[in-house]
This record gives sequence, structure tokens and C-alpha cells, in this order.
Amino acid sequence: MGAAAFAEAAELPAVLGGLTWERSVVDPLPGPRPMSEVEGARTLNEAVAVATPRTTGAGGFRFAEARVAELTGEDVLLVDPHPAPATVGACLGAAARELGCDHVVLLDVGGDVLAHGDEPGLGSPLADAVLLAAAPAVGMPVTLAVWGAGCDGELTLAEYSDRLAEVWAAGGSLGTLGLTAAQAARLQPLVDGVPTEASAMALRAARGATGRHPIRRGRRQVELTPLAGLFILLDCEAAMASAARCADAVREAAGLEEANAILTRMGVGTELEYERRLAR
Repeated sequence: MGAAAFAEAAELPAVLGGLTWERSVVDPLPGPRPMSEVEGARTLNEAVAVATPRTTGAGGFRFAEARVAELTGEDVLLVDPHPAPATVGACLGAAARELGCDHVVLLDVGGDVLAHGDEPGLGSPLADAVLLAAAPAVGMPVTLAVWGAGCDGELTLAEYSDRLAEVWAAGGSLGTLGLTAAQAARLQPLVDGVPTEASAMALRAARGATGRHPIRRGRRQVELTPLAGLFILLDCEAAMASAARCADAVREAAGLEEANAILTRMGVGTELEYERRLAR
């Protein structure tokens, strides 16, 4: 959903995409699905496939990207974060070139991609870290975009602002984008049709909503401000050299499991460990 919102704001043709990792309420198996467990998609390479409205994972659940493909009538990419970040990046670049793209945007909703790792509310640093660490290997221009400041309930607005200031101080500011009222209205059917909380909150902020709102069945609270409606564009290397310490730490990881082990040794709780505890 965040990718669709960015494409709308940028007013550029784009191929949307997301990870093979669904929330545990959708896919009860811990972690992302490897490509070998993705059904009904056209595989492009080791880490990237093209989803259709019929694309499913192990057990028959449907990926959110399949629903996006159904609603938009367009192909949507699925990215498997299991390989090494360098491999994921190279595969993203190869897929982008095959599909006629000349720029890759890594979109994070909430801002936790900029986390140091010790923030009390941090809950899902692993996937963000692996994808950002993949950026140097893409082989074409890559931009990190953050939408919906604090809308995932992980970083507080104060933490987000501090991390953003670190990246800007490192020379990583690439500007901002916003949605017009008409663009936001066009996105609403997509938000309504694809289960999402953080992106839905970001869109509400873009349409003028403010104040505190519960997400995750009341387990987390989100403070909506006008900042949450903006896309903040950042240089990937500057982000990793400053605030995004988790991504910097996993640059040389051999794969998702090693990246998870690196973060765990740092004392960072990951979404993979959380899902494994739930499964046990």
C-alpha cells in the first residue's frame, strides 16, 4: 500500500512490490515464505517474482500483493528476503531492468527502518534492515522513502525526529513529497481493500487526521500529525552511516538467518523471533 501511495505522489509510472512476509494472522508460519513456497507467481530470479491475483503461499493464504494486483490490474513484485542482502539487491536491480525501470525506491511505513535497535517500541527491524542493506548492490539509483512517521506504533515521534535529524546531518536529505487531496481520495479504495494499519493511518494523516489512534488491536497507539502524511526521501548510504544501525550491521550477512543472529546478538528483538515464539 505504501508503494502505491508513493507512486501516486510522485506521479510516475511504477511497478509496485512487497515482501513474501505476511503478518502472523495471515500466515501462521514464522518468517517470510521462500520462493519455493510461492504458488501462482512468475519467478524472475532467486529473490524476485511477479505476483498475480492468484498468488498464494504455503497453506493457501493469499499475499497482500495478490490483492493489490487484483485491485490495480497490474503485476506486483514479491521479494524474498532470505538471501544475503547483496543477493537481494542484485536481484532487485535485475528485475527492475527486466521490467523497464530505472530507479528503485525502498519504502518504509513508520520510520523504524531508521532505528538504532534499542528503542523500547521497536518490533520489526529485521526485514527493514535486510532491504536497506541490499541497496548498494542494486546497480541503479536507489532512494529510501519513509512515509507515515510513527504510524506503525514502533518509534515515537521524538525518536523518529531524532533519527531523521541524524540522516540529514549526514547529508542524506533528498527532499519530501506529499499527496494532494485528489490523490489521497484515489488511494482510499486500495486501503479499504488491502488489510493494512500503518498505511491506513498514514493516509488518514495525509487527509488531515490528527490525535492518538489505536492499532494492533489496541496494543499500540499512534500519534497522527501532518508529518505522518509526508514522504521523506533519504540517501541509503547516509542513512546506514548514521541512524540506520541495524541495516549497517547486517550488510555482510550471508542471509536472513545470519542477519537475525547479528541483530539478536546486538540485543535487538526481531519480528522473526517474535513469530517463532508465537508458533511455539
